[in-house]
Amino acid sequence: MRTTVDLDPYLLDRLRDEAHRRGVAFKDFLNAVVRQGLERPPAARPRPYRCPSFAMGAPLRPLDKALAIADALEDDEVARELALRR
Repeated sequence: MRTTVDLDPYLLDRLRDEAHRRGVAFKDFLNAVVRQGLERPPAARPRPYRCPSFAMGAPLRPLDKALAIADALEDDEVARELALRR
């Protein structure tokens, strides 16, 4: 069956190069690659990335008062900037 598919130029070049390297027709190689991708069992597909987490110990500051700490730091910075303007 004939159909039109738009491939990225980089991908098209890689497919052509690999088909040439293997000594097979581009059409046959493309069919084999697509078939292999579709027939691959779900277990062989890569698992989603999981970001590992690690215990970091007790926090240095009480995190339940994080907004109050941020406000105090901002107030200190505003006061410092006002003092520099004098």
